[in-house]
Parts: sequence; structure tokens; C-alpha cells
Amino acid sequence: MSVPNIAALAVFIFAWVFYEPLLHAFAKRRGGVLNTDLAVIRTVWMQNMTSRDVRLMDGQLLGQTLNSCSFFASSNLILIAGAAGALFGGQRTFASVSALEVVHTSSRLLFELQLSLVLAALARGLLDFIWAIRQINYCLAALGATPDPLPEPERMAFGAVLARMMNPALGSFSAGVRGYYFALAAAAWLFGPLAFVGVTLGAVGLLVWRQRSSPAAIAIHEFRNLLDGR
Repeated sequence: MSVPNIAALAVFIFAWVFYEPLLHAFAKRRGGVLNTDLAVIRTVWMQNMTSRDVRLMDGQLLGQTLNSCSFFASSNLILIAGAAGALFGGQRTFASVSALEVVHTSSRLLFELQLSLVLAALARGLLDFIWAIRQINYCLAALGATPDPLPEPERMAFGAVLARMMNPALGSFSAGVRGYYFALAAAAWLFGPLAFVGVTLGAVGLLVWRQRSSPAAIAIHEFRNLLDGR
């Protein structure tokens, strides 16, 4: 590979691997991050759930999230099959793609590496969705096993434990969705190293904006503040 391709790949790998740890570190120092606010909101949700006589609504909400995870996982499998088909298409696929003016791939080895990166990003997202599905099933089992009624001290304890089960599950779901952003950035490598770096930085910038400054993130932060003030 050329030096620009190696540099672009390094930028992508750094962004892909370290985005989430850096986001968590930033949230601890400055706050105001969507995922952090949602973790607090889910804790309050689970604590309120333990005081309800009828918990059907809570089970339905979790079931809807489970359906969303299943939908994204199924879509991810289709994309993985398409990328794998192109990757193993051999010389015919390489010749067809390299004939396009907008595609910049100097060799079959580079082309296969580019597709492999897209496949890896999609595969990581699929594993996140699968893990989210398993964890949500654990949450549903715990939700069904929560005693009724519960005294106040136990209600808070049960709610806190349920939230600690739910937050990693929905965090895995978010990581799976984030995989689509990085898969698109990896696909941009086909259009050259500059496009690769540009789309990678654009994807990271969009993710950060949606976490901190989007209307949804601002409203959720305000909602968390209302909960904290009660």
C-alpha cells in the first residue's frame, strides 16, 4: 500500500477503536453526553417500574427494543452477505469495480483489504447486536421475576440492579448502530485515501454532535435535569 493509504487506515483504526473509550472519558470529565444521560433515565425508569402494580407496559417497551435489535441484526447479516460475496467474487468482481472512474484501488490486494475492512466493521456491529439481544432477554427475565409488592428500600435496590442490567444491553445496541457509521467510512476507502479520511472524520463528528449538541441530546439532558431535581 502507498503511504497515504496506510495513514488513512491508521486514522480509521484509531477512530474506530478509541471512539467509545474517549467518549466515556469525556463524559466523566464534562458530562452532558447522551449515553450518560440515558443511563440515569433508565435507572429512574426501573425504579419507577418496581412501584407499579401492572408492569405490562415496561415489558412491552423492552420487547420493542428487542424487536429493533433483531431487525438491525437481520439487516446486518444481509449487508455482510453482500460484502462477502463481493470479497470472494475473485478477479471478475475486481475488474468490474476497478473499471469505475470514481473507484481508486490500485491492486486486487488493496481492493480485498478495502472490502475486508467493511466486512470487519459490519461483523463487529453484528456481534454487538447479538450481545444486545441476549442481554435484553436477561432483562426481561429479571423484570418478570421482580417481586410485587416491594417495600421502599428494596424497590430502590431492585431498580438499581435492573438498570445495571439494562444499560449495558442498550449500550451494545448503540454500538451496533454505530458500526454502520464506520462501515460507511470503511467503504469510502474505495474512493481513495482522502475520501476515506474525510468520511471517517465526518462520521466521528456526526456521532459526537448527535451525542452532545443534537436537539434530541439537549432535550434528553434537560429531562435528566428534571429527574435530578425531583
